[in-house]
Amino acid sequence: MLMRSDPFRDLDRFAHQVFGTAARPAVMPMDAWRQGEEFVVEFDLPGVDANSLDIDIERNVVTVRAERPGLNPDREMLATERPRGVFSRQLVLGENLDTDKIEASYREGVLRLRIPVAERAKPRKIAVEHGDAQTSIDDNVKRHEVINA
Repeated sequence: MLMRSDPFRDLDRFAHQVFGTAARPAVMPMDAWRQGEEFVVEFDLPGVDANSLDIDIERNVVTVRAERPGLNPDREMLATERPRGVFSRQLVLGENLDTDKIEASYREGVLRLRIPVAERAKPRKIAVEHGDAQTSIDDNVKRHEVINA
């Protein structure tokens, strides 16, 4: 049986494996949502050693770096679809988040960041002062006429 090779199809398949697609990134897929007064971001990092995780914050940019170790060269691999080596992802956070209080945890191959909403960005009520001594507009106009006369 003769098999035809389509180099463009093969290139497209390779590009999807290496770079992923918009719907399914190959490296560090992420979910993010708001939960009460904090934002939660989860990164899928199966097979990554927790000691290789590095999270940096500079102003409002969070950079997550991880390393999945290379393969044992003595193995005869039948399929290699998971990316290896060091990879990173950056998130640009809004000014309404408190980057000083970010918490990170790594369990079962999922890195979770909890980012609280900054106090200054939370909705709040402003008290309106009022008292018994109120000055009417007519009283102010009469005082103004007396001073200018």
